[in-house]
This record gives sequence, C-alpha cells and structure tokens, in this order.
Amino acid sequence: MPPHVPPEDFFAFSSYHMALAVVGAIVILAHWLPRLVSDREPASAPLMILFGAGAALLVPNLPTLPDPREAPRIWELVSELTVIIALFGTGMRIDALRPWRRWTPTFRMLGIAMPLTILAVAMLGIGLEGLTVAGAILLGAVLAPTDPVLAADVQAGPPQEGVEHPVRFTLTTEAGLNDGLAFPFVYLGLLAAAGGLTAGDLLLDWLLLDVVYRIAVGAAMGWAGARVLGYVLFSVPKGAILAETGSGVVALAGVLLCYGSTELVEGYGFIAVAVMGLTLRRVEQDHHFHRRLHDFSESIEHALTAVLLVGLGTVLPLLLTDLNWIHVLFALLLILVVRPLSGWIGLLGSPMPYRDRAAVSVYGVRGIGSIYYLCYAGSHMEFTNESQLWTLVGLVILLSTILHGFSVGWAMERIKDD
Repeated sequence: MPPHVPPEDFFAFSSYHMALAVVGAIVILAHWLPRLVSDREPASAPLMILFGAGAALLVPNLPTLPDPREAPRIWELVSELTVIIALFGTGMRIDALRPWRRWTPTFRMLGIAMPLTILAVAMLGIGLEGLTVAGAILLGAVLAPTDPVLAADVQAGPPQEGVEHPVRFTLTTEAGLNDGLAFPFVYLGLLAAAGGLTAGDLLLDWLLLDVVYRIAVGAAMGWAGARVLGYVLFSVPKGAILAETGSGVVALAGVLLCYGSTELVEGYGFIAVAVMGLTLRRVEQDHHFHRRLHDFSESIEHALTAVLLVGLGTVLPLLLTDLNWIHVLFALLLILVVRPLSGWIGLLGSPMPYRDRAAVSVYGVRGIGSIYYLCYAGSHMEFTNESQLWTLVGLVILLSTILHGFSVGWAMERIKDD
C-alpha cells in the first residue's frame, strides 16, 4: 500500500517529476511542431535548446543540470558516451569504402580545412576576445570538429541503403574522424596552459605522443576490436551465431570495450570506435544484423542527444549571462566565414562540382563534441578564460544548430540529383 498522503500535500508538485514532464514535452514538441509547416525532416535540435532555455526562464524552481563551468564531470561523461555511440554509428553507415579516390575530399577536409579552422579560431580568439594563447588554442580545438551527433541530416543513411552521394559520404566520414583528430590540439592547449610551449614539449610530448602514438594506437585498436567482435558475432559458434539471435546490446558492449581498452593504452578512443564501425561493416557486409545494430545504436544516440540538448538549453541563460556583441560577431564569423572558407580552400582542385563543394564547406554543425572537449579540458586544468570559452561555445552551438538545422533540408534537395 502506498503511504498516506495528507490532503494539504496531495497536489504538492515534485520538482523532479516536473522536470521529467518538461523534458518529455520539449522533445515531443521539438519533433512535432516543424511538421506543421514543412514535410522535411524536422530541425529538432535547435528547438530542443531553445525550448529548454525557455523552460528554465519560465518554469519556477525547475531542476536543471549543474552549471558545466562548476561541475563539468557529468556533462563530460554523458557527452562522451553520446559521441562514442554516434561515431560508431557513423562508421556503420558507410556501405562501400572503395574506390579510394572518394576519400580524397575527406582527407582534404581533415588535413587542410580542419587545421585552418583551428588556426583561424585561435587568432580570432586572441584578436577579438583577448584570450590567452592556451585558451585560444583550446577554443580552436573545441570548435574545429564537426558533430557526428547533430549532422545526421547531411550524412549517409543507414547501412544497405545503396550508394552514398559524394557530399553525404564526405560529411559523414569527416564527422566520424575529426572528433578524434581534434584531441591533439586539445592536448596542445593543455600543454600551453601548463607552462608554455618549448621545442621539447612540441616534439616529444605533443608530436610523438599526442599526435603519432595516440592516433596510430586508436586506429589499430579500432581495427582489431572490429575483427574480434566480428568473429564473436558472425563466426563462432557455427549454427548459432550471435548476429542471428543476439541483441544489439552485445555489439554495443563491444564498442564500449574497444573504447575503454584503447583509452587504457593511451590511444584515442574516438578514433578507435569510428574505425571499428567502418571495419565491422565490412564483416559479413550483407548480413541484416548491421542494419539492426545501426538502428539500435541510433536510438540510444538520439535519446542521449535529446537529454543533452534540453539540458544545454536549461543552462544556456547562465552561460550567456556575459554575452556581448563581440561574442555574436565571433560566432557568426566562425559559422559563416571561417568554416566555409577553410572548407573551400581544402577542396580547391577537387573534382567535386561547385555546388557539392559549397555544401561540404558550409555544413559543419557544432554540438555535442564541443561540449565534451571543453568539459574534458575544464576537468583537467583551470583556464583563465573558462567562463568566456563557455559563452562562446554555447552561442556557437545554438547559432550553428539554428542556421544549419533550418536550411539543411533545402540544401540537400539541391545536391541530391547532381
């Protein structure tokens, strides 16, 4: 029997239950309202952030996630798990790796556009925002990678759907790999904050360890993890393989095992799980389990993303307390000038048609990965400009999801028949 509730407390509202109801209502409305005005896939991400901010301002005593500037750990853990699952799913989406020349735009975006973006953001951070060198490098690393979680509308579809459009292939593979490749620059910012950069720091601690070793180990662990998991799922025991009867949770457990073991040997786990998705997709390539696994992981990814975006919205009024016109100028320059220009430079000489190059250059949404990197840095070291960094990152995520989210359907329609 439930305990007796006094009449005066019968309609006393629990703030926790109020929070659950508000989150549920926001997620439903964010996905449903856009369908009233368009038959395209709804741009739910910016609406979840905006509705979360509105709820924090309008609903009295609404519990929210802690301020990430004061308690970054919970934000770091949830965003890390979300990115892990998203990166694995991103790798699973790629049906065919060959011909190898289709990777050329991806490598150009990773090797040219991404470093240019980091450099430009760092220079803007110093020139416009007055950041320290360490804070500027960190800001560049945090905002450089595109987001595999929020960029589903511009990425390749689920496994076994057929040949991917070059734009979708490039944006999918870029988002799958650049989260891990941003990590060396985060470490560079931490090195700078710890006491300046010397030639020895750059050569030994950063170039050999943070760049060469960690990237190589991440890629190798992802490949090996996929081979072992593929063996478990598709080969042994004969006649009763897990892929026929098992739940996707077994494969997801393998992803977590791969990520955790890679981090234990000081490799980049984000690179490992992306490579794992790409490699596992080649094992028994036509098996129906790949689609089931992708759909299972995508459902978890969407649920975690919704919680994070609504949570970000609820703390956004705190993060934007010190907002000024310089912050707005910085965010718009990044989204409208730095990313498109860096992408266009990176793709110079590419055989991609003009319209395709423009789409790849423009659609680099920022989001969950940026939250993770900034929380990771904040939990390892105190930065002089940490509050300023959070204001900039929160604003960039908001504007990026709005501008990209509400225009991507139109843009993809323009390139799909090329």
